[in-house]
Amino acid sequence: MAKEITNRQDDYSQWYLDIVKKAQLADNSAVRGCMVIKPTGYAIWENMKAQLDKMFKDTGHVNAYFPLFIPKSFLSKEADHVEGFAKECAVVTHHRLMNNPNGSGVVVDPSAKLEEELIVRPTSETIIWNTYRDWIQSYRDLPLLINQWANVVRWEMRTRPFLRTAEFLWQEGHTAHATSEEALEESKLIHEVYARFAEDYMAMPVIKGAKTANERFAGAVETFTIEAMMQDKKALQAGTSHFLGQNFAKAFDVKYLTSENKEEYVWASSWGVSTRLVGGLVMTHSDDEGLVLPPKLAPTQVVIVPIPKPLPELLEKGEEIAKELKAKGISVKIDDDASKRPGFKFAEYEMKGIPVRIGIGPRDLEKGQAEVARRDTKEKTGVRLDGLGQYIEDLLVTIQDNLLNKAKAFRDENTHTVDSYDEFKSVLDEKGGFIMAHWDGTTETELKVKEETKATIRCIPIEGDLSPGECMVTGKPSKQRVIFAKAY
Repeated sequence: MAKEITNRQDDYSQWYLDIVKKAQLADNSAVRGCMVIKPTGYAIWENMKAQLDKMFKDTGHVNAYFPLFIPKSFLSKEADHVEGFAKECAVVTHHRLMNNPNGSGVVVDPSAKLEEELIVRPTSETIIWNTYRDWIQSYRDLPLLINQWANVVRWEMRTRPFLRTAEFLWQEGHTAHATSEEALEESKLIHEVYARFAEDYMAMPVIKGAKTANERFAGAVETFTIEAMMQDKKALQAGTSHFLGQNFAKAFDVKYLTSENKEEYVWASSWGVSTRLVGGLVMTHSDDEGLVLPPKLAPTQVVIVPIPKPLPELLEKGEEIAKELKAKGISVKIDDDASKRPGFKFAEYEMKGIPVRIGIGPRDLEKGQAEVARRDTKEKTGVRLDGLGQYIEDLLVTIQDNLLNKAKAFRDENTHTVDSYDEFKSVLDEKGGFIMAHWDGTTETELKVKEETKATIRCIPIEGDLSPGECMVTGKPSKQRVIFAKAY
């Protein structure tokens, strides 16, 4: 099976597509730019969703659902917002089909034109803030902390499964507050939640920072981001949280009565992560043999394979092991398929990234042991059956930690500090990765670097070396180093 996967060093893009296909994460769709998420890929997303949903609710948020369609006029109310999304919008113009008069198929009924076109949501700020106008009357209605799990459509021309598709799944939080301080703190809180999820569950190290004015979300006052490094040394924006100020409240006339009986506009935040995280998971950990999954997000954490075939006594022992592991909250599969040879099964589970494989045969039963193979290092160990449950539980923790540490080491090895523009271009061409350099804070300089090198400012870090210096391009004063990289 591994021979069916392109080597990462030869063609990283094709390697990624091979993993997505061979690990059965997603398929192409009949609709250009869209994907079909297969059960394995969707199970990974479900695990992500379940953990994030818990983290949101633990911080006081609740879920709701808003319409897929947005009146076109709503997007015109916030100038920066409409400018940011206008070129990506899908538009509904008619509400009915009719049989083609010439007898071949159906056509759009010309008499069914909508009075006002509807936009298929690219994001929901406008429809939600129009609703919040009715929900918010006084300070007693605040804060309003709502999240939505939904799909959105952004009409992308160049697509790649999970990383960039015309339709994708995500969550989007939209909150309303009485003060700017509260809204800003909300943005920072979720920023921290995203970073914690990425590192603790995805085993994907991230750098926390703010976007430049040029890279902010359309309509935001401030955008916070988590940036991860993939194995090809490109950056992946893995999640963003936005402080919206009063922009949308003013656009949709959302006011509240203060405790002093004064009318004020509310303050807002919005934030979201998407199925792009599944792509990030693939590119952070997988290898030339297939998918590698961190145990905390793996749909199946352990597979038990009877060797050389599923004899009754082996299946009985497998059931005993599975029962013990399930009692510990570990997801287990027993392979009782007699039509496939062990070697094929091992390759299949390696391809699918199952963290731990337990092999057990007649001789193992005689010795009172089983063979345990871990996906991350491919190491195999003989383990006593009477201590197997605890061993597996501990091993899953070890694998989770190892994947994070390995990814951190890779990122650190490929993060470089430069002081001159010539050095920057040389390092970018020869080494790639994250480059920390001083920038004068102007959009002009930012766009110059992007145009000449295709590298963008991924974020202005909020941790680490925040000392001032001189811009590598202009020599003007710089408040701190920022992170440049080529990105997805």
